[in-house]
Amino acid sequence: MAKNLFDDFSPVSAKLWKQKIQFELKGADYNETVIWNSPEDIKVKPFYDKEDITKKYTVSTKASLFRICQNIYVFDLEKSIEKALDSINRGAESLRFTIPEETVNIGKLLEKLPLEKIVIYFHFHFISIDFVKKINTIAKEKKATVYCLLDPIGQLAKDGNWYNTPEKNNFDTLNILSKETTSLSIISINGGLYQNAGATMVQQIAYSLAHANEYFNRIPDINQPIVFQISVGANYFFEIAKLRALRILFKSIAKEYNHNLDCHILATPTKRNKTIYDYNVNMLRTTTECMSAILGGANAIANLPYDALYHKDNEFGDRIARNQLLILKEESYFDKVDNPADGSYYIESLTSQLAEKALVLFKDIEANGGFLKQLNEGVIKRKIQESADTEQTLFDSGKETLLGTNKYPNKNDKMKHDLELFPFVKIKPRKTLITPIIEKRLAEKLEQERLSEE
Repeated sequence: MAKNLFDDFSPVSAKLWKQKIQFELKGADYNETVIWNSPEDIKVKPFYDKEDITKKYTVSTKASLFRICQNIYVFDLEKSIEKALDSINRGAESLRFTIPEETVNIGKLLEKLPLEKIVIYFHFHFISIDFVKKINTIAKEKKATVYCLLDPIGQLAKDGNWYNTPEKNNFDTLNILSKETTSLSIISINGGLYQNAGATMVQQIAYSLAHANEYFNRIPDINQPIVFQISVGANYFFEIAKLRALRILFKSIAKEYNHNLDCHILATPTKRNKTIYDYNVNMLRTTTECMSAILGGANAIANLPYDALYHKDNEFGDRIARNQLLILKEESYFDKVDNPADGSYYIESLTSQLAEKALVLFKDIEANGGFLKQLNEGVIKRKIQESADTEQTLFDSGKETLLGTNKYPNKNDKMKHDLELFPFVKIKPRKTLITPIIEKRLAEKLEQERLSEE
């Protein structure tokens, strides 16, 4: 039997490690010098060992199964079909179609696609029983894997109003669909909204779970996976732990409703830290964010093109975004190991702490009437805004850095004539049931000042 080489070395306790660090600090305070506090109120230490794992959670993250997803906005049907086929030929393994109107010929859109090989996601600007039933018929005939990303609560949170439906309310519509469309998943959670609006990771997890819990309470016939659309930020290890904690808690909550399916995570890099100046740095940001998503166990990842803030959809931006994922998968072998974060004391500790803090917040939301009640009362928006304001202050003071924007900016970089899209929060006065949760990037104010000086 081969000798275990580690037997030749004496184990080093956490106490000895800390003593060594304190010696190297030469009198500086250990807690103030090498320990920092995250926005989630988690104290991050310079080292971790088995003593930090007080409770180990079981979570399955199938990195080998993650799919590269291509976003396609269906405006011109023929061009959308052409783009879908081209994307598949260039490495896309799933497609997320945004459908703006019921007039889209869904049968023609899907007719030429290899549905037996790819996964389809549909994001709608409306909710229609007849339209979803057409998709269900196609999915059944073609034995296709299809997810309809219906999220009325997310629509209310983001837009301020529910979808317009002939039924009494949006939940009646979902209940009808849950009984009549058994060949596809119909319920989604737009957890990315909370991240892009400035929520902490604990808030993102708790709000997404409380959001899902509203559907469990109102849609008794859920028999397909719920899709969590999650945005991934720049805090590399925390984001890995965030996705793991979300899976752990969702499984625990779903079990109470006899729902034994894991959550299905469709991840996208956040917009919150993206910039229009020195925009090529966005590629570095999205690369690490996609890495976090893979290692955290996302089922599919739709990368954000580096120029998505200020350019209309274009072939070059889409190809670069897709190729980033292809490199991670085919050349960096990120798909070769399942549960890649297992055994990392740091990530295990972060997962545990995020899960426990999110569970406390989730229970508080439920004890105070549930997510929908707090959303209608403005509590959720207010809490997110408080977190966003704290982060914005750190950015404005330079304590939170966006390279090329609030640190080492290139003053010769001009953008005024390159903007095809308006990259800032749009002010659109209208009547809404609630004040919507607004997504906002950290660099918006600074960028507007620079644009006004060009």
